[in-house]
Amino acid sequence: MLANLGSDTHLLIRYDHVLRNFDNTIHEALTEAIEKGPVTLHKKTQITSVEKRSDGKLTLKTTNGGVIDDVDCLIWAVGRDPHTKNLNLDKVGIKKDEKGNIEVDRFQNTSAKNIHAVGDVCGQFLLTPVAIAAGRRLAHRLFNNETENHLKYENIATVVFSHPPLGTIGLTEEEAIKKHGKEAVTLYKSKFNPMYHAVTEHKEQCIMKLVCVGAEEKVVGVHMLGLGCDEMMQGFAVAVSMGATKKQFDDTVAIHPTSSEELVTMRGPIKP
Repeated sequence: MLANLGSDTHLLIRYDHVLRNFDNTIHEALTEAIEKGPVTLHKKTQITSVEKRSDGKLTLKTTNGGVIDDVDCLIWAVGRDPHTKNLNLDKVGIKKDEKGNIEVDRFQNTSAKNIHAVGDVCGQFLLTPVAIAAGRRLAHRLFNNETENHLKYENIATVVFSHPPLGTIGLTEEEAIKKHGKEAVTLYKSKFNPMYHAVTEHKEQCIMKLVCVGAEEKVVGVHMLGLGCDEMMQGFAVAVSMGATKKQFDDTVAIHPTSSEELVTMRGPIKP
């Protein structure tokens, strides 16, 4: 956004790809899209020093010996830590992990009786809707006698509002192989130019991927990058949460012409 508004913008990442914990097809495609500009991407790079000049601007020095000068603003986005250090949780018997996150079971119970924790402080899926969903289910369990009501963390849809946006739910290719074995995993992929870009000078490809498992090809992961993927993901998240199979995707009549129809018309399975 800053680059498109005209600012000279640099993005420094510690590894080869952005969002390296996402599915490999998606993080590779997004990294490639960023490298096309207008952002200047610096891979395998960290800042070693920040110096403030007499005119108020900053000079950054990096681990690869580079210098980024005349910097007006430095945004340091390196993750979040839970604010639990000064709460004296050990005094009431609440256990934390090595990062300071409060340990909870599937019902949001802490290790201390009658004390519960929800949200980012638990260290799982640091997203506002996740905290709301977990809190609502906890309230129903405590006050509405729904004794088995708890949030299932297996299939939580996630969207990154990058340029282009991406959406993901379920297991990545790597996670599916680790959990189910390479022979049980089947992949489906599609790469195309959305119709919107048919008449635009700037082209942004859309990439979609299904990760399926077993003889019935249960869809355990949906990953996509491109125009509109943020909005598409919510509906397909319902299908994955319900345990839909590739055949059920195929049996769904496509809406033409849309990008989302690619997810129900994919052909030619490939092995990882």
